[in-house]
Amino acid sequence: MARKFKCKICGQTFEADSMPDKCPICFADSSNIEEVVDSADAGKVAKKGIDTNGNAYTIVYAAVMVIVVAFLLAFVSSSLKPIQDANVLRDNKNQILTSLNIEGLAGEDIDNRYNEVITDTLEVAGGKPVLVASLDGATKYVFPVAGRGLWGGLAGYISLDEDKTHVFGTYFSHESETAGLGARINERWFQQQFCGRPIFDNEGNIVLTVTKAGDAKAETEVNGITGATLTSKGVAAMVNGGLNEYKDFIAVMPCGMSESQAPEEGQEEESDTTNVELN
Repeated sequence: MARKFKCKICGQTFEADSMPDKCPICFADSSNIEEVVDSADAGKVAKKGIDTNGNAYTIVYAAVMVIVVAFLLAFVSSSLKPIQDANVLRDNKNQILTSLNIEGLAGEDIDNRYNEVITDTLEVAGGKPVLVASLDGATKYVFPVAGRGLWGGLAGYISLDEDKTHVFGTYFSHESETAGLGARINERWFQQQFCGRPIFDNEGNIVLTVTKAGDAKAETEVNGITGATLTSKGVAAMVNGGLNEYKDFIAVMPCGMSESQAPEEGQEEESDTTNVELN
C-alpha cells in the first residue's frame, strides 16, 4: 500500500511504497523527507495501545487496586495487632483500678499498680471471674458486670468491701449511648454515688439499684441521670442483676450480714453458758 511523503525542501507531496532515498522532485536526500499520516490513520495507530477509556481497563485497574490495598491493610493490621491487644488489656486494667478508686495513672504505671493491687483471680458462679485486690491491707472484691443501654451494650466493674456488703467503688462504660445524656454514666460523679452504699436489704436480698433522677430515697438507691431514663434503667439492671449472679459467692446472711460477720459455731452457746454461770 502506497504511503505519502512530503519534502521539507520543495514542499511537494508524493507517494511511495517506502521511504525514498531522495525527493523525486528536487532530489533532496531522505533526511529532508517526512511521512504524512492522515488523521484517520492516526486514530488507528493510537488504538493499537491500551485503551484506558474502555470498561475492561477500568475493571482490571480497580481489581488490582483492591487487591493491593487489601494486602496493605492486612499487613498493617497484623503488624499492629500486638500493640492493639496490649492497649486493650491496659485499658481494662485501668477500668478495674478506677473501680477501686485508683485514678490518674497512664502507661506502664497502670500495669505496675495493677500487678501490685490485684492479688488473685477467682472463678465462681459457673466460671465467672472475681478479682481479689489488696488496698492498704484490706481485701476488696471486683466483679465484672454487663448489660444493655438504650443504644448499645453497657459494661463495668463493681468493687465491694471485704465483708461484701457495701460498695467500695464502680466503673461503667458504654458503646453508643447519647452524648450529654446516657453517655454520662462513664463520668465519675455518677459512679461515685455508689461508693459506701449497702447492697442488701434487711432480708439479705441484693437490692442495690438506680432510680429515676431525684427519686432515690433508700440507701440502696442511686439517682439516675436526668433525661436518660432508659440508660439509667439499663445500669440498674446491670448492677442488680450482675451482683445477683455472684450471690452464692457473696454469701449473705438472712439479716444482711455476710458470713464473715456471722458468729462462729459454738460462740453463742458459750455466751449463754457464761450468762447462766454468772446468774
